[in-house]
Amino acid sequence: MEAYKREFIQFLEGAGVLKFGDFTAKSGRKIPYFINAGDIKTGDQIAKLGEFYAKAYLEKVGNRRTVLYGPAYKGISIAVSAAVALSREGLDVPFFFNRKEIKDHGEGGVFVGYVPKAGEEVVIVEDVITAGTAIRESMEILSHLEDVKVSSVFVMVDRKEKGKTDKSAMQEVADEFGMNVYSVVDVYDIIEYLEENEANRENVERIKNYLAVNGAKA
Repeated sequence: MEAYKREFIQFLEGAGVLKFGDFTAKSGRKIPYFINAGDIKTGDQIAKLGEFYAKAYLEKVGNRRTVLYGPAYKGISIAVSAAVALSREGLDVPFFFNRKEIKDHGEGGVFVGYVPKAGEEVVIVEDVITAGTAIRESMEILSHLEDVKVSSVFVMVDRKEKGKTDKSAMQEVADEFGMNVYSVVDVYDIIEYLEENEANRENVERIKNYLAVNGAKA
């Protein structure tokens, strides 16, 4: 396993973002592990998370200027921290996020921050894709921006789960919207990491059993 992947998984576990147990995903599936950026609680943690996203962005997108979009609520802090981390690398990118409810006073509208202009490229930063539900919601919201293209999505973990078909949810999203979907690590990296410690045997088995049923076949 690459060193940065190990470092990232250790960071997720240490920050309480990666948890094991019995959870229900937004898709309704019962899952044996949970990835939740909402458990990032300190300045050091969110700064570190932003650095990982910035590293992934620069690796996949390069120094091209885009606009970062963080879906409310968990995506907001990710977008802000990633923008700050990118600025420290010499790339100043704007960011914005959505309100859950449209504001009908003051500046109004559904978006907060920079509003992309026609011809500009948007990159969505999220915590995880399980069945693609949240990304489809974001694409619906962003569809109201005229002539703005969503080119990529960055998430922490590719869960390698099937979506509406036997393809992975991430691949379905990529195919459906004609964009790239990237992750820092995937569930098999997490399994490899856990297998290094015998104390994790039960969690490894539960994740493998879950993937046997819900894992992508293509």
